[in-house]
Amino acid sequence: MTETQNLFDLLEKGVSPAHAVAACEERLAAAGFEKLSYGEDWDLSMGKKYYMNHSDTTLFAFTLPKEWSGSEPTVRIAAAHTDFPCLRVKPKCDIRTNGYAQINVEVYGGAILNTWLDRPLGVAGRVAVKGKDVFHPKMRSFLSSKNITIPNLAIHMNREVNKGVELNKQTELLPIAGLLEEAFSGDYFADFLASELNIAKEDILDYELTVYCNEKPEYVGLHDEFISASRLDNLNSCSALVSAIIEAERTDGMNLIALFDHEEIGSRSKQGAASILLHDMLNRILKETGKENADSTLYNSMILSVDVAHGLHPNYAGKMDVTNKPVLGKGFCIKEACSQSYATDCEAIGIVQQICEAKQIPYQKFVNRSDMAGGGTLGSIASALLPVKTVDVGIPLLAMHSARELMAASDQQALKDLVSAYFILK
Repeated sequence: MTETQNLFDLLEKGVSPAHAVAACEERLAAAGFEKLSYGEDWDLSMGKKYYMNHSDTTLFAFTLPKEWSGSEPTVRIAAAHTDFPCLRVKPKCDIRTNGYAQINVEVYGGAILNTWLDRPLGVAGRVAVKGKDVFHPKMRSFLSSKNITIPNLAIHMNREVNKGVELNKQTELLPIAGLLEEAFSGDYFADFLASELNIAKEDILDYELTVYCNEKPEYVGLHDEFISASRLDNLNSCSALVSAIIEAERTDGMNLIALFDHEEIGSRSKQGAASILLHDMLNRILKETGKENADSTLYNSMILSVDVAHGLHPNYAGKMDVTNKPVLGKGFCIKEACSQSYATDCEAIGIVQQICEAKQIPYQKFVNRSDMAGGGTLGSIASALLPVKTVDVGIPLLAMHSARELMAASDQQALKDLVSAYFILK
């Protein structure tokens, strides 16, 4: 498949972090990567390739050289994230309002809230079900067969709507799930969940369920120049990283991709980039493959933090920096910030630029306007725990954090080519 086909496949399957990981895991397994469990003994072999699923929503994959030869960076890491701004279903979520069945949700990450209105919304994630062993509940993947929706208020009832409306996160973002008979007093969402999973309602212990925009990705533009889709941030990076590590054949060092959860809410979790997992995993791999100087090898590593960037919006050109104006279709962005909200390291940036020049890969630079605070990525967080050369890169988007975002189709290939070259070049 082409890189855009790989991306479309992941966008359609990756409707929750757990589903995104499962889709990436499927590609890696088909490419010959062997599965590991972090809580079990490993028996690693040089020249082999492996992957590990952590807590269902974070994924690592790595390739080992046939022998350690000293080519630096000895360990080359590329990281992205599997989560995206959305709505999450709360426990005990039934809300009855004048005959309507609604679902209590909370906002996850920095979503543009009004873009979630008037769309078909699905529900997906994972459900904990009673098991024989209290310490090992059964974990079930869930993907709803039905949609829910959040309708807008008619302009006749809010004449000021086109002047801008602030939505209350508790009362005005409640999806409508159906109509209720007056006599019904049951748990309609739990009943639906149990029916979809074909289990007893009493066996449901808890869930992590994402409300996602259930619309397919589409090419747009007079010549199909663009991709309009949900979850481009950051599944376009995840797709490129999986393609690159499958393609890259490196014989003298180790390549590793890390697809972390919880970036949109700060990365501070057991499966986020602010955990000790990456540092701990690298130490374990190096020691189990007989690398006697594991500590020095570890610090001869490099990290590409791969997340999306802001592209210049033609209707709001003044929101962009006065000298750094990345445009969709001109290549991926190198992201810089003296505040270190992006992992700015001129030596690492120089490496990326030389890779691009060697392989003729188009790239641009993004910097925020000096009077506007920008976002951050997992790059600065991960590099604080693993202090090695780090650089933030990513595909420029329009409508970032909207229910649907926009990117140039050609930029996907540029990003994948960068990561592949980073993994291979000496």
